[in-house]
Amino acid sequence: MIRTLITNARLIDPEAGADAPGAVLIKDGAILEVRPEESPQGLDEGARVIDAGGKCLAPGIVDIGVKVCEPGERHKESYRSAGLAAAAGGVTTMATRPDTLPAIDSPEVLEFARRRANEAAPVNVLPMAALTKGRLGREMTEIGFLLDAGAVAFTDCDHVVQDTKVLARALTYARSLGALVIAHPQEPGLSDGAAATSGKFASLYGLPAVSPMAERMGLDRDIALLEMTGARYHADQITTARALPALERAKRNGLDITAGTSIHHLTLNELDVAGYRTFFKVKPPLRSEDDRQAVIAALRDGLIDTISSMHTPQDEESKRLPFEEAASGAVALETLLPAALRLYHSGDLDLPTLFRALALNPAKRLGLPSGRLAAGAPADLVLFDPDTPFILDRFKLRSKSKNTPFDEARMQGRVAMTFVAGQTVYEADRCP
Repeated sequence: MIRTLITNARLIDPEAGADAPGAVLIKDGAILEVRPEESPQGLDEGARVIDAGGKCLAPGIVDIGVKVCEPGERHKESYRSAGLAAAAGGVTTMATRPDTLPAIDSPEVLEFARRRANEAAPVNVLPMAALTKGRLGREMTEIGFLLDAGAVAFTDCDHVVQDTKVLARALTYARSLGALVIAHPQEPGLSDGAAATSGKFASLYGLPAVSPMAERMGLDRDIALLEMTGARYHADQITTARALPALERAKRNGLDITAGTSIHHLTLNELDVAGYRTFFKVKPPLRSEDDRQAVIAALRDGLIDTISSMHTPQDEESKRLPFEEAASGAVALETLLPAALRLYHSGDLDLPTLFRALALNPAKRLGLPSGRLAAGAPADLVLFDPDTPFILDRFKLRSKSKNTPFDEARMQGRVAMTFVAGQTVYEADRCP
């Protein structure tokens, strides 16, 4: 295979915490060498040379929690459209959710999803499976068989398992097999039917609301079960300051727990739903500005490990409804990186720290060798200009559904090229 040398790049290395000029040599789908500084003597004879022009070269984003609506709702999102959106957004690996119709709760449905993803998506797709059958919280799935079929984690997504005994059994069994369980920490009774976070704003708008304590209560229960079972656990979205002390104690006590947050909770707050704009309705609901700042600080300190898109396609019919009745969720594969770069431009996070949460930590949690700029790592890379300004047009997104809260927003940072196993899967100059 022809070698590829990416020169004149600004290397973003989340593992070393470095941001410095250099070059990367690729061969046979892997990084062969990382050169801190390029020189004429370093150019390999016969290599395909890509001049990065001073743009940033970072590990490709590993996105945990992407919803692809196959089977059942292909009109909202297919593996093909999601894969194209991911490639355009610098996402090289999608860990996909099992909240499909039907749910991915058997080896047969999982095999269908894997086959469709391999046929249609230009990026890596790793399917997750449901923790309980039908995501109903009554009976756990065949975790062992699903692991053998290729499931990378087990989750009921936003259907919280209410029966504590069922969850305890599932965690115990997952622990015996070394399986990762991903949970949505919310107290289901309090959060049922909520469309906003409780406070003056929700009261002013007359919206059904949930207290931030619902997240803390859900996390406290899960942590107690982790102490009992010793399972591997990841909280999909920590969005409130109230939940952070419990998370910190659990980590300090040596539990095998990590936590993520969504790009929308990092860059938006509860005031953004003013005017009852349903494209800003997500689950859990957007939080206060104080909560947003607390979550950013936790991310910077390493208490929160990952950032994900929580990509949730919804069609126009389900969003063009009164706020309480509208479906929750937003597409974010293509907007994840430019939205995350808001935290860089605001001075909240540097680029190595940002890609630690976007690429390195999610890859480590899933047991993947990617997420690094190091010799031997897969050549899953994103080349981007963090400073290019643009106004987002949702109708130009590659996702089938266009439900983004960033429509017509001023954004900064665009992907120039995306590589998966050394192969170019997106190039801005060639893709409309």
